[in-house]
Amino acid sequence: MAIDRVPELKRCRALGLEPGVIGLSKSSNRQPRRTRGKVSEYGTQLKEKQKAKFIYGVLEKQFRSYYNKAKKMQGVTGENLLSLLERRIDNVVYRLGFASTRKQARQIVRHGHITVNGKRLDIPSAMICVGDVVAVAEKSKSNAFFKALAESNNTLTTPAWITADATSLSGKIERFPGAEDVSDIPVDSQAIVELYSR
Repeated sequence: MAIDRVPELKRCRALGLEPGVIGLSKSSNRQPRRTRGKVSEYGTQLKEKQKAKFIYGVLEKQFRSYYNKAKKMQGVTGENLLSLLERRIDNVVYRLGFASTRKQARQIVRHGHITVNGKRLDIPSAMICVGDVVAVAEKSKSNAFFKALAESNNTLTTPAWITADATSLSGKIERFPGAEDVSDIPVDSQAIVELYSR
C-alpha cells in the first residue's frame, strides 16, 4: 500500500491550505515563499485536485475511481465527487468528532474500533448509506481514548446530514451530504472536473 510521507504542514503551505482544514492546530513560523509568475489554467486545476486528495487522504487511483463514479451519477459531477468523498467511513468518524484529524479517524477505523449498524468495519474507504448508524464498538468503549471522549461531556458538533449522540458515542446518517455541507472544504470541484475532462 502506498503511503504519503510528506510532512503535513509543508504540504499545507505548498497547496495554500490552512492547517485547520485538515484538523491541525499547528502553525509555522517560516516566511511564505515568493510565488513564481502567473499560474496556468492547468496548474490551477491540478492544485485543486491535489488539495482534495490531500484533505481526504486519497491517492490518485482511488480518486479517479471516485470521479468516474461521480460522473455516472445524476446531478453536478463536482458536487457528486465531494459528496462521495464525504461519505467515506473515515470522514464520517472525523465529522462525528471521534477523531481530531482524518488521518487519526482512518487509524481508528483500521484498528476495528468502529461499527456500522452493529457490525465491525475496518475498511476506511467503505461508503455509508442513509439510515446507517456509525458507533464506537462496545469493546472499544473501555479504551482510555474513548473513555476520555465520552467523559468530556462535549456535545458533538456535527454537520446537518449526521445526528450524533455523545453519550452512546454514535451517529446516524440522515441524508447524503450536499453542496452546502461541504462549504468548509476550500476546493473548487468544477476545476477538478475540467482537469479530468481534458
